Amino acid sequence: MDSAASGPKSVVPTIPKRRQDLIRWDGWGYKDSRFVYDGKDCFFSGDRYPMGKGARLNRLRDWVINYFDVDPETLLPPVDEPKVFPEPVRCVEFMDGLKKLGMEFSEDGMDRLMRCHGQNLEDFENLKNIGFKKIPDLVVWPKCHEDVVKIVALAGENDVALMAVGGNSAVSGASTTPDVQGRTVAVVDMTQMNRLLWLNKENQTACFEVGIVGQDLEKILLTEGLTLGHEPDSIEFSTLGGWIATRASGMKKNKYGNIEDLVIRIKMVTGIGVLEKQFTAPRASCGPDLDQVIIGSEGTLGIITEAVVRLRPAPSVSRYGSLVFANFETGFRFLREVAKKRLQPASIRLIDNHQFEVGEYLRPDGPWHAELLNSLKIQYLTKICRFKMDQIAAVTLVFEGDQKSVEQHEKMIYSIAAKYGALNGGSKNGAKGYALTFVVAYIRDFGWDVNIIAESFETTVCWDKCLSLCRNVKSRVTKDCERIGIRRMVFSFRVAQTYDDGCCVYFYLVVKHEDDSVSPVVEMKTIEEAARDEILASGGTLSHHHGVGKKRSKWYPASVSQVGVSVLRAIKKELDPKNIFAAGNLVDDVAVSKL
Repeated sequence: MDSAASGPKSVVPTIPKRRQDLIRWDGWGYKDSRFVYDGKDCFFSGDRYPMGKGARLNRLRDWVINYFDVDPETLLPPVDEPKVFPEPVRCVEFMDGLKKLGMEFSEDGMDRLMRCHGQNLEDFENLKNIGFKKIPDLVVWPKCHEDVVKIVALAGENDVALMAVGGNSAVSGASTTPDVQGRTVAVVDMTQMNRLLWLNKENQTACFEVGIVGQDLEKILLTEGLTLGHEPDSIEFSTLGGWIATRASGMKKNKYGNIEDLVIRIKMVTGIGVLEKQFTAPRASCGPDLDQVIIGSEGTLGIITEAVVRLRPAPSVSRYGSLVFANFETGFRFLREVAKKRLQPASIRLIDNHQFEVGEYLRPDGPWHAELLNSLKIQYLTKICRFKMDQIAAVTLVFEGDQKSVEQHEKMIYSIAAKYGALNGGSKNGAKGYALTFVVAYIRDFGWDVNIIAESFETTVCWDKCLSLCRNVKSRVTKDCERIGIRRMVFSFRVAQTYDDGCCVYFYLVVKHEDDSVSPVVEMKTIEEAARDEILASGGTLSHHHGVGKKRSKWYPASVSQVGVSVLRAIKKELDPKNIFAAGNLVDDVAVSKL
């Protein structure tokens, strides 16, 4: 650290050691935030999100009841917090060693349960039914890099499996506790390692402990007039270490880059020592970049402890926008032209008609004049513009920078949009559409209580194959739902990220589960796996930003080749000869255990 750099700084971590005091144990998000139906009105509790604060959401209520034929009287009762937990597999020598080192650890059942899962549908069902095959045997809280070095060494001496966790927001099964027979599995909770270790304003770089939660990282940087700019949907709970481990992407990657563009240097504790480049520079030609081996390794090679990242000045202007198109295909052509001209704003996303409709259903109830105004808008779209309400698509926009650059960027984007017959939907609708991203997972939890099951998955595809991929996947999902006997479903998609040569497509599937003889998760898994096969056959990738985890590991060899799998195994065998980091991600548990 040179004279231009400042020293350590920290905030009270968003995720406390007793997560259950703040975060839901049986679903997504904060305990005080959820969609509620009280027998009359639907609303969103708490005041953490704009949707809360007493607004009634009875359009959502009516749509759920009518479209999915839901009897609101059949709302499932809340699940009681569990009191009995599986007996831990104890390694007395390991625990005695932790005590001698002064490490804080816990065997408390709720501490273990809160860290045994991510947020995919299988995890959600297991939480509701307390049906996990395995939960961690204990939780350890390191406070610094040196603590992690000691924990890893102790685990190697006692044949203990370690699994690092951050906010447990993964949807790929990556943070689900592996079922390692006969071994103690200790979760290393990184969230108390949340300090800014140094900041260099001259170079616009900083070093963070990677347990810091995204929103906390931004709070620290904003006090210095800086930003990382990495804003995934899960920024409220996910951590810097989790972003690196899963090769994550954020909603504003067009301006700031994906995580691999933002990280300069990584420190990781492996089974044979600490892996870290011995320099900090914008680029170097020193053989293969081993940081790129760490990025996306999903906990299989070691525990990431610190990272040096690139920063940008916090934007003085952040402005939202929205556009309405006659249909998805027209909006897609608009996105393609914007990408060709490399004019993407910080965020640009195209949603299909189903998501446009749901956005309307999530509009709070309003006074008569607001309803009249909305009615006039619909008449303008249908009567004057000749748009069909069952085909309309929309684009949400975020512009960031200084006043002049934002105004110039807006002018260019809206000029292109006019060529495609788009209507300006206004900044309020853009802001609303962007904010909805943070409550989507709460909708899934709400639907579960009335047997409405929802899941999402994503891919990356080249521009020339995108529309055919969307059609193919929709056709496959629709046919599979019909074959299984699902009568009520919604399948929608959006283009969530754009690149020079392609884009990220995000799919959502919502079904009414009616066959009590079959698990809803088994039913959904069958449909989703067939959809994944169709995605790959149509030219899509296994994942754009969620990673592989355990859920997608069976497709991993086909994605990277058997040679690629062999290389990964060889790297793991070298860095982790005792298989301390037996996360079971990327390659399946059996393959990992044979290393």
